[in-house]
Amino acid sequence: MKTVKVTVMSFLVVAVGIMAGMATEPQDYTAFGDSDDAVLGSTMEATTIALDLAKESLTPGGTGNSDVYLFFAAEHFGKQVQELRTIYDSTDADVDVDEIHITLLDLLTISDSDILPEIDKARMMLSQITYDESTAAEQVIVNLLTLSDEQYQTGILQDSDESIQIAKRLIQRSEVLFELTNFDERLTLEIQSFFNDLNEHVENRSEFLKVGGLIIAIQKDILGTESVSFDYQTLYQTIRELYDEMLVQVDSGDYTSAEENAIIAYLDNFEYLEADIERIDKDLLYVLEINMREELRDMIADNAPPDEIREFVNNVILPDLNLAESLVAEQYEANPDILNTSRTPDVLRQAGDSTEEEKTGVRAEVDYIRNALLDVVVLYENEEYESAYTTARSAYLDSYEFVEIPLREIAPDFTLEVEYQFAELRNMIKSRDSLDKIRDVVIAINRNLDESERLVSGTGVLAPSIAFMSSFAIIFREGLESVLILGAILTYLESSRNNRLKKYVHYGVIAAVGATAATWVVASYIIDISGANRELIEAIAALSATAMLFYVSFWVLNKIEHKKWMEFVKAKVWQATTTGSVMVFVMLAFFTVYREGFETVLFYQAMAGFARHMEAYVGLGFVVGMATLFVIYFVMRKLGKRLPLRALFGLTMGVGAYLSIAFLGNAIRELQIIDVLPYTGMIGTIPRLDINIASMTGIYPTLETVVGQVILLGVYLVAVSYVLILRPRKERQLAQMRKSRRHDDAAK
Repeated sequence: MKTVKVTVMSFLVVAVGIMAGMATEPQDYTAFGDSDDAVLGSTMEATTIALDLAKESLTPGGTGNSDVYLFFAAEHFGKQVQELRTIYDSTDADVDVDEIHITLLDLLTISDSDILPEIDKARMMLSQITYDESTAAEQVIVNLLTLSDEQYQTGILQDSDESIQIAKRLIQRSEVLFELTNFDERLTLEIQSFFNDLNEHVENRSEFLKVGGLIIAIQKDILGTESVSFDYQTLYQTIRELYDEMLVQVDSGDYTSAEENAIIAYLDNFEYLEADIERIDKDLLYVLEINMREELRDMIADNAPPDEIREFVNNVILPDLNLAESLVAEQYEANPDILNTSRTPDVLRQAGDSTEEEKTGVRAEVDYIRNALLDVVVLYENEEYESAYTTARSAYLDSYEFVEIPLREIAPDFTLEVEYQFAELRNMIKSRDSLDKIRDVVIAINRNLDESERLVSGTGVLAPSIAFMSSFAIIFREGLESVLILGAILTYLESSRNNRLKKYVHYGVIAAVGATAATWVVASYIIDISGANRELIEAIAALSATAMLFYVSFWVLNKIEHKKWMEFVKAKVWQATTTGSVMVFVMLAFFTVYREGFETVLFYQAMAGFARHMEAYVGLGFVVGMATLFVIYFVMRKLGKRLPLRALFGLTMGVGAYLSIAFLGNAIRELQIIDVLPYTGMIGTIPRLDINIASMTGIYPTLETVVGQVILLGVYLVAVSYVLILRPRKERQLAQMRKSRRHDDAAK
């Protein structure tokens, strides 16, 4: 029986090990922002713990299945093999990572009677991996706690004693490493208190949500992400509401639920207020912490009389809490920057200053979080509240914490804003808020995930170039028709010696420019006040721009022949001159320019939603496009040169087609973000572009965006083939047939 079990387990581990060794990026807990020492320490510590547990399980009186511990050791180490190779390839250290990996895999093929010496051998080989505990302890603690959280969840959900034992040892080792850190007294006491609670919950096998909440709290304290000031009023109010609910539960004798609310009030709310209070009154913060974290919970745990707990909350905690809120509010109103300044790094990095590894890591984490948030909404809709909460917590704990590492050095306040949104989502799930509110928070987080990626990645070179060319193309395409029509009208008036009417054409142009500016202001105002509906309005704008570009592209395509364009222009001139009314010239000039101006506003508003942090390039494209139109006007009017209309119209048609395809991709994605359209990920099949390039091309790795863009591209290709190839061929054939018929008639 042992042989069969070992063989199957060994095969699985070897398969996992091979795949992990071939991986191009580290998996599991290892953050892309970790130092080499942190990677080495986290891998060595976790693998060693598993081997020690396996050895203990084989001793007389030992508990647990050694195979489970050995499998964890081999699998866990295998996931870090590529990263370890990279680290040791750049050093002179004599550590054979692959030999260690193979030794760990081989342990599962050895019988119990012979395995102890082999475990000792593997343990000795692991001891070759060393790291600087004094500098990497904080990162290693965070990584080990993440791993312990995963193992504890597995242990509770699958009733696995071995997974819980692994989680317990990882937490214990983290606590030992914590002694090597150098936090101030207040934070040290708080973290140690959290460790005490964490050990107690794990020992009692409490629900994994409680354990996960404590792990998040410890990691937040260690990483220094514990404050937010932009919406502190909501946090204070939430604490009061939780205490009100807690007192009702105490009155009814439900001390278990009361303790849960006391914990939520502290961990998921007060934790975000600590840093701001500390800057104003450290003593007040210390008193509040002790009373909320220790005294109140001790009273609840001891089943103190309801009146005693109510008096402590109403006469001790809440007055201090109110004082803290008022002090923070006064300080913030007097100097809004003072609270932010002290938590901002001394030297902020510029957007895009991150390493390529960090940028790649952020993209991977953002993709994972986005999919996890989709699952949160589905689970919540199906009333699977615990699973929804766990998924939301995992999205933050296992992924966004790692996005924060490079992001915090670029935009610390924005980082805290997103962190608060994740906390808000978790609290809303706990309190069973409406599905619509859950969706709104998820939409807001998704929007900020894009911004997080933009800040870490920077704009680069290609995306701004596309933004510039797209902006240039829009104003050039829209202005070209107006320049040609107005030029033809003015030329006709000069040739017919009606120069007195030219000023009315100018009046119409000026009025159209003013109307276009007013349209821009109104459109911008509508978007600014759209609030929660901003994504929907941006999607509608993008779809409208797509439809308009689709129409004008085909309009241009049908006028691409010089003869057809001249017939169109002559009709416009004839319309203006036959009536003899000066208002006709005003209105013709007005509508000629304003129609293009309205389209320009629509296109630029749609682009503004996607070209974030590239506004300067959009503006430059506009200016260069306008300058080019003036040059064309000068060449046509002053020099009397004939323009290559076929080439110009062909270019503008192609640009219009490209922009409409890009706008369509972005519109579909906006509708996916607000859950109007489904989201079917195709990462790995469709290229995962940098967020800036994706927003300028509309190419996203989802089935819906790809299908929409391919269909639209297909329509353009069919239309171009018909207009430029099939229709001219038919016209030539008809012309040839008529010519032959006339020739035959003449011969008769």
